[in-house]
Amino acid sequence: MKKLIYLCLILSGTGTLFAQKNTETKEESRLDFTANIQNNHLWRGLIITDKPVVMGNLSYALDKDKKWKVGIWGASALADDKDNTHYKEINYYVQFSNGRFYIGLWDLFNSRNINTAVASEDIFNYSNRRTAHIIDLRTNFTFGASFPLNIEADIMLYGGANAGEVVLESDGTYKKNKYSTYVQASYPVIKDKKVNLDAFVGAGFALNDKRFLYGNGENSFDIVNVGVKASKTVKITDHYSLPVSMMAMWNPSNKFARIQLAATVF
Repeated sequence: MKKLIYLCLILSGTGTLFAQKNTETKEESRLDFTANIQNNHLWRGLIITDKPVVMGNLSYALDKDKKWKVGIWGASALADDKDNTHYKEINYYVQFSNGRFYIGLWDLFNSRNINTAVASEDIFNYSNRRTAHIIDLRTNFTFGASFPLNIEADIMLYGGANAGEVVLESDGTYKKNKYSTYVQASYPVIKDKKVNLDAFVGAGFALNDKRFLYGNGENSFDIVNVGVKASKTVKITDHYSLPVSMMAMWNPSNKFARIQLAATVF
């Protein structure tokens, strides 16, 4: 893991130094991509993998103000988890953001540990009964500068057979989706400082069933994600800085906790 971090820093810093020598003014591109490294992958109170992860995000802005974007997000663990499965994920999305309001439609495909008895490993399978894809509607809104509370609401609209989102009839035909929903409130406790700190609390429930994805299966509503996240920017050279963060999270429903360290390499 340390070798990977050092290599990323060297390559990114060197590339930035060379770029500074190019004095030509270029039009800002609508096409962009970023890369992150993390010691694990945590999502809505769930532990997706406990192993180090490399993540990439390729996006294209559909308008000059870059409010509308389409993109591909992907990630892969650097080692197998203790159950000998390997985390790999590829997602597609279209989204809109004006700085305060965000809405996005995501197509998620996590190929780790797919149970072929209930779901298909075929990435092109979108059948309502067996697809492992999840169509995820994501929204969030940040109030004004005087009260910068962020409210997030996300609904799984379709798919998710491997995640237990699909309910079948007794004869094996499709019956319904649970529409598992995640809502979260976050607030910047410390902002515009050398080290910033956000606090958050998230809950889960289902719109069409008593059980939902994020909890322990015993309650129809539960707090599933509580924590804090500290972030800062580390200056590496005069031309390159590294945004880093540390998050501590607890899932009261599933009774576990994790620490996450993350860096945006470029």
